Amino acid sequence: MSEEKPKEGVKTENDHINLKVAGQDGSVVQFKIKRHTPLSKLMKAYCERQGLSMRQIRFRFDGQPINETDTPAQN
Repeated sequence: MSEEKPKEGVKTENDHINLKVAGQDGSVVQFKIKRHTPLSKLMKAYCERQGLSMRQIRFRFDGQPINETDTPAQN
């Protein structure tokens, strides 16, 4: 029997990831980004939606600070 291999260049659903950003006030904003997209893009979009400056807030994942250059694929 032959093994099926995924075709190159075909996008799978694993290219994107759904992330939720929870604010201190209990609000939740959901984002869908690519696994290798720097999280700075998400951070800036969240700040614009909430009317905040990047200097006013801190992003954390499981209690650990997140850098702007980090990507979802790194965690």
